[in-house]
This record gives sequence, structure tokens and C-alpha cells, in this order.
Amino acid sequence: MSINIEDIVAGHVKDTDSFHLPFYHVHIPQFLVDIGITKFVLIEFAVAIVMAAIFLPLAIKVRGGKPVKGRFWNMMEVFLLYMRDDVIVPSIGKKNAAAYIPYLWTLFFFVLFCNLAGMLPWAGSPTGSIMVTGVLSICTLVIVTITGIVHHGFVGFWLGMIPPLEGTIGVVLAPFMFVLEIFSFLIKHCSLCIRLMANMFGGHLMVAVFLTFIPMSAWAICAWVPITFVVVATVVCVSFLDLFVAFLQAYIFTFLTSVYIGMAIHQH
Repeated sequence: MSINIEDIVAGHVKDTDSFHLPFYHVHIPQFLVDIGITKFVLIEFAVAIVMAAIFLPLAIKVRGGKPVKGRFWNMMEVFLLYMRDDVIVPSIGKKNAAAYIPYLWTLFFFVLFCNLAGMLPWAGSPTGSIMVTGVLSICTLVIVTITGIVHHGFVGFWLGMIPPLEGTIGVVLAPFMFVLEIFSFLIKHCSLCIRLMANMFGGHLMVAVFLTFIPMSAWAICAWVPITFVVVATVVCVSFLDLFVAFLQAYIFTFLTSVYIGMAIHQH
């Protein structure tokens, strides 16, 4: 049986201009002008709507002094308080953290919900695309750079990357250290992009590849039954791992963003 791996990857992993449902592709209309509305773009819009539907009512309750009741709302509050008290404030410092908490909360849940969208049938994880994670990393780069310049001045921020050096050897090494620190600064933000994309893309690609074994073995019922059983069991296990990775990668992305902001404020 001929299996087109490109179709399988497009349906489960890649960003496309349609939703790949069984035996049918639902193409996304572009109206009068093709403005690049793709599956991942629609999922990101859906994630934004879900976040607004969850956190606007929660914010209204908290601002009005009403206690948060219900298991779901308490769970959301636990996430928010944990990220604030155990991740953001320790990384940035109590004095400066308040200004960055709204962005970092939004970043965490946006990445998390985009990751979890890949667990839905025929959807996908926008964070499995280098374009999405690249934009998120650029946002972090811009915020970190502006933060450093605001706190130390334009020249002071860039020169502050050089570790303290003494004596003649320090004067000689300072230009080389400056270049290395600039490269390190850029590479750290590139790693944010690549780490998130690779983890989400790799997990879903693994599931897609395993699923191809089922139709490939359909030529013989004696092979199809045991292979299908093993593949389904494997995919279930991998899906649980992907679920864990979805939370872990959202945490890591937000944690490292907090650390980089803290490093921009508190230099050598």
C-alpha cells in the first residue's frame, strides 16, 4: 500500500492552508486577498479567545474582591501564583517583577495552550512552527534589550555584558569578550526559539510516523492486528509524554525569559 508521508505530516505537524480531516480537506477561505490565514493562525486566534474567556472573568472576580470558587478557577489561580511567586519574582527580583508579570503570565498560557492544541484531533501545535517560536523569541529579545537600556543606558547595557577584567590583560581581552558576549546574548534567544519548536515538532512527528505503520501493514491481517495494537499503545504512551512536554516547555520558555530579563536588570 502506498503511503504519502507528506500528507500525514501536513495533517498532523505542518502548517497548511486547510484542515486535513479523514478523507476530506477543509480549505481555509482567504476572502478577497490572500493574507496568509493558515491552520496555525486560526488556532492561535482560538487560543487568544480561550485565554480571554478564562482570564477576563477571573480578573473581574479578583478585582471585585470576590473569592475564587470552583476547581477550575482554583487550578488557574494555582498556576498564576506559582509562576509569579516561584518563577518570575525570584528571577527578576521583587522590586522590578511587577512590571513584567502580565506579559510573562500571558506568554506562559499562550505557549501552553498552543502546545496543548496539538493534542486535539486534526488540529496541531502552532509552537511546532519555527515562525511562531521565532516571533516569541524576538519579543523576548526586544523586551530584554529595552529593559537593559532603560536600567543602564544604551552604552552601559552593552558594555555591562563584559565581565570585570583587571590589569593589562583585561584591556586586551575586553574587545574579544565583548564580541563573545554579544554572540552569547543572541544565541541564548535563538535557543529559546529552537528548543520549543524542536520539542513540539518532534513529538508530533513521532506520532505521525508511528501511525503510518498501521496502513502500511494492512496487506496482511495477521500482521495488521498485532502491529495496530502495538502502534496504538505506543501512540498513547507518546501522547502522555507530549502532554507532559507541553507543560514543561511552556514553563521553560517563561522561566528563561524571566531569567534573561533579570540578567538585563542585574548585570555583572
